[in-house]
Amino acid sequence: MIRISIIVLLLFIAMGCNDLSNDPSKPKKEMYFPPASSQDWETENISSLGWNEAAIPELRSFLKESNTKAFLLLVNGRIVLEEYYDGHRASDSWEWNSAGKTLVAATVSIAAQNELIQIDSKASDYLSTGWTNMPSEKEALITVKDLLSMTAGNDETRQLMIKQNITYVADAGTRWAYSNIFQKLMDIISVSTDGSYEAFFNKYLKEKIGMDGFWNTGVIFSIYHSTARSMARFGILAMNKGKWMNEQIIDEALFVQSISPSQNLNPSYGYLWWLNGRESYMLPSDRNVYSGMLVSNAPVDMFAAMGAFDQRLYIVPSKNLIVIRMGNASDPSNPVFAGSRFDNELWAKINLLIR
Repeated sequence: MIRISIIVLLLFIAMGCNDLSNDPSKPKKEMYFPPASSQDWETENISSLGWNEAAIPELRSFLKESNTKAFLLLVNGRIVLEEYYDGHRASDSWEWNSAGKTLVAATVSIAAQNELIQIDSKASDYLSTGWTNMPSEKEALITVKDLLSMTAGNDETRQLMIKQNITYVADAGTRWAYSNIFQKLMDIISVSTDGSYEAFFNKYLKEKIGMDGFWNTGVIFSIYHSTARSMARFGILAMNKGKWMNEQIIDEALFVQSISPSQNLNPSYGYLWWLNGRESYMLPSDRNVYSGMLVSNAPVDMFAAMGAFDQRLYIVPSKNLIVIRMGNASDPSNPVFAGSRFDNELWAKINLLIR
């Protein structure tokens, strides 16, 4: 009789624990993946996280004043805060600008894990010799990794990636300079897959995680456009090191490599990702090396996709936190790509909320 009572008591305790795990006042710890074929998306109550809700009005005021269109904050994949301004709606697409470079890096990793390309191979193995206006011996030094790391040695002031504009400045691997050279990676994927870059991207990345959006390929730039929620989907994939539910879409080792320093010249840059918490950083269109972290107010382990006019996807693994910002430039007179004053100002507001 005593034994039966103990069993009943244990069952009762187990049921109680389950009830507690479903308590809406408690934060949900397990990672959530929104269904790929639905607009449904779980949310998390701010009060369950123990955050400072009194900081929300100040954050909202800052977002409005800084020309924000869309802002999302997620924890464990669940939406905690979702805001739209200036007539922008959840269903509206917006430009990623250079934040979309990270989509290219992810697609390159997928091609590499399928043995379609090799990151350490010469770019000319795929693009054929003579794809630059460099001396042949200098062109031969450029690898796929150099294109991912911004160390191809080309003249970064020329953004139109036609042969006559890809000229020699330094040996590949010896100089970091932010440029549009990454677009040659899209050509490499097209060549190695016998199809278009976008078709490969759609099949092996976009459709896998339920993103919407499209690549707008202009004369100079190839820019991805999507809803803010689609950027959030990519953020969840990145948070989980390339894994979506039970499928490893991007090889974990390759993804980790992409969010690690890709060279010693600018340790705050991986494979088209920006990295926080490093000892120094360089910025686009700037030859200076600055001491300290890229975004001093952000968590040390934050990594980010950053685009012109302050398009931002911040990922903080230690907090399972994802932050998305889309919109016009916070400072129209200074629409910089990365490391802007906006980043520190926004994180100051976020820190007041999540402290």
